Amino acid sequence: MGLLELFVIAVGLSMDACAVSICKGLSVQKVKPKHMLLAGLYFGGFQALMPAIGYLLGVNFQSMIERVDHWIAFILLVLIGGNMIKESCGCAEEMDCSFCFKAMLPLAIATSIDALAVGVTFAFLQVSIVPAVLFIGVTTFVFSALGIRLGNIFGAKYKTKAERLGGIVLILMGTKILLEHLGVLDWFFGLFA
Repeated sequence: MGLLELFVIAVGLSMDACAVSICKGLSVQKVKPKHMLLAGLYFGGFQALMPAIGYLLGVNFQSMIERVDHWIAFILLVLIGGNMIKESCGCAEEMDCSFCFKAMLPLAIATSIDALAVGVTFAFLQVSIVPAVLFIGVTTFVFSALGIRLGNIFGAKYKTKAERLGGIVLILMGTKILLEHLGVLDWFFGLFA
């Protein structure tokens, strides 16, 4: 997996956290740098931790499911992406303005569950996990910190669009993995060679 593909996955995964950060930004009267830092640390930290856990799980079970790993990656990414798109079409929920541990921990876990599944696919794709999780964590940190600020400035206008875009990106990545494994992309681009 190349750097561009990893970046696309990192951006797709960070959209849930970004959308929640936008909502958190809406709930705060005056955004302070500590709000942006806390959101970035919680969301970025969990987005880095969950794929690492998923990777370890995937490595341990890789030999049992190696023949269908591309299908698993495809299905997981499509399900995660589809769920993100579905959530983006739902009603806006009220967000607590607190940035305490009790308020942030459930949000960080909820927005990073999809990263756990992506970590499993990383094991099947033999991705170098340390740089990958650091890249995902930093990307999510940046998007979450900016989400707090953007939410405070622009409101809920962009929340659903960000979440929908993230879902579409993950579905496209899953489709690409499947098509590459089946050789469809090589065949298609071979037509134009």
